[in-house]
Amino acid sequence: MLKILIPTIMLIPSTTLVKKNTLHPSLLIYSTILATLSLQWLKPPMTLIKHSNPYLSIDQISAPLLTLSYWLLPIAILASQNHLKYTTEMQTRTFLTCLTTLQTLLTLALSSTNLILFFIMFEATLIPTMIIITRWGNQKERLTAGMYFMFYTLISSMPLLIALLMMNYKMNNLNVMLMPTTNKSNTIMWLACTMAFMIKMPLYGLHLWLPKAHVEAPIAGSMILAAVLLKLGGYGMMRISPMLCLTKTLYYPFIILALWGMIMTSLICLRQPDLKSLIAYSSISHMGLVIAATMIQTPSSLTGAMILMVAHGITSSMLFCLANMMYERTHTRTLTMMQGIQTTLPLMTAFWLTANLTNMAIPPTINLMGEITIATAMFNWSPPTLILTGSAATITAIYSMYMFSAIQQGKTQKDMMIYPPQTREYLVLMLHVVPMILLLINPQTITLA
Repeated sequence: MLKILIPTIMLIPSTTLVKKNTLHPSLLIYSTILATLSLQWLKPPMTLIKHSNPYLSIDQISAPLLTLSYWLLPIAILASQNHLKYTTEMQTRTFLTCLTTLQTLLTLALSSTNLILFFIMFEATLIPTMIIITRWGNQKERLTAGMYFMFYTLISSMPLLIALLMMNYKMNNLNVMLMPTTNKSNTIMWLACTMAFMIKMPLYGLHLWLPKAHVEAPIAGSMILAAVLLKLGGYGMMRISPMLCLTKTLYYPFIILALWGMIMTSLICLRQPDLKSLIAYSSISHMGLVIAATMIQTPSSLTGAMILMVAHGITSSMLFCLANMMYERTHTRTLTMMQGIQTTLPLMTAFWLTANLTNMAIPPTINLMGEITIATAMFNWSPPTLILTGSAATITAIYSMYMFSAIQQGKTQKDMMIYPPQTREYLVLMLHVVPMILLLINPQTITLA
């Protein structure tokens, strides 16, 4: 663990000390080496807890998300090169410092066994993310998006901190591995512990910060926000829920809201004119399924939630990369203005089709495996849920094909000069496709069973 954590921390000073002409290549090489080393965490048997010290450990819940975050760091640096081309040296170094700091905080948050340490790192990820959104966003609304992001997160974090301190006072222990399951159901305690993670996921009704943050964030911010930061909510719920006694009155409203939110956000996707906003609402729809699965707390539902979190992390990151590549060429995010790309960029169309089909969970992708596992667990828990999960899956297929056809087909705008894709962009897309294929071949690496 420390063999990877310490080099990750050393990436932060290296962003200021490395010479200008070798800044991008050196950081890219170092982060790629770290991403390769992180693959060892997926090595079976994952049932064993791999301790490194009393405060940090890796188990089958944290290992897939940690590996995903390390895999996306070099891709985010690679995808941001065109965005940073027109910035000063100091701005470039600050941007890369924010990315490496965010990676360090994510590593500490996902591997900490003490809940107070997890809370500190969970909230500390807010700072570099907010700097990336508000400083390198595309439009003046980025300040509003940053304020939404900050206040939604901070308002929910105070009850969580108070609840953790109360748990520490009663049990004199906040180690995840040692804390017993409580028999008494305390509604206020349960709400205080889970609301912070519900907003981070986000749950429908508490989701307004996410589309704003995604639309205004640069490509690296959108990738990390969609792929890893949303998963912190699911990870936190998986960690804390076994310690708190659930009753029907507590989790029924949240499961209903999550399932209803899946359908509502999917319907919102059908009438979205903005490409990045459409992908952001698609993320909320998929995360609703994860929230419902983590509420049920059965082994199969938790396994499905983990599979879907990793699958969605890769898929949504690829969709945001493709949306950014289109934005750099057309200078618009409006779907109707991008039409006709199929005739000018046929190979890019193939990647668009792959990402859209994966997003709508066609066989035999791991997205389908995650959705079917969750839908089966939900059906065993309550048969009527099949109507909601089936409806959401149907609408997901409709808006995915609508998004693909709206961009690819039709006539290209006359005044557009669309330049061909670069090798760097194809590399970014291939680094998303390769893990999809590898996980398809061996999905046991990310299952909890």
